Amino acid sequence: MSWLSRLFGGPPPPALAPSRLIVGLGNPGPDYVGTRHNAGFMVVDRLAERLGADLSTEAAHAFVGEVTVPAEGDAEAVVLALAKPLTFMNRSARAVTALLDRYGLDVDDLLIVYDDLALPVGGLRLRGKGSHGGHNGIRDLIQTLGSTEFPRLRVGVGNSFPPGRQVDFVLSPFDDAEEEAVSAALDDAADAALTFARDGLTAAMNRHNRR
Repeated sequence: MSWLSRLFGGPPPPALAPSRLIVGLGNPGPDYVGTRHNAGFMVVDRLAERLGADLSTEAAHAFVGEVTVPAEGDAEAVVLALAKPLTFMNRSARAVTALLDRYGLDVDDLLIVYDDLALPVGGLRLRGKGSHGGHNGIRDLIQTLGSTEFPRLRVGVGNSFPPGRQVDFVLSPFDDAEEEAVSAALDDAADAALTFARDGLTAAMNRHNRR
């Protein structure tokens, strides 16, 4: 947040007017950087790096940035907002609802990106609706929105943990042997998010869901 916004008691307004919003779920703070539960943050960081977006602005309980996605093929250029909530995972809805309000967008314009134990490391799955599947961030969103129908991109983090050690597993970093698959998955997830931004959910599902 800039000194000017602090002086006047609020975050700066959006630099651009986005038509799509990509929110990566995770836990804020240095203790959680690179952990499996922060796969959503990693995808948003990969997108920001690729598009040259600045995510240093604090607004709507999140780090946010707006960027123009260049036209590609028949698709027109679109303005995209990227966000990483500053709320912890089980309170993700506070940031997501504030972000929707900040940008004046509906849930159909939103893509939630998050980690999923049910998919192998490197696996991806786009859906327009679904249950929380035990994920506390999605559980909070469903309870707050009163609906299971919002676009989401699940990023596989594997499930190679002994009984009773799920929390330790998702809060641990990826193994060295997984790094290549993780990096490829982040690139693929960024591609899928950009297809969603340009062409919508159905096109993104058709193009990026793996059989």
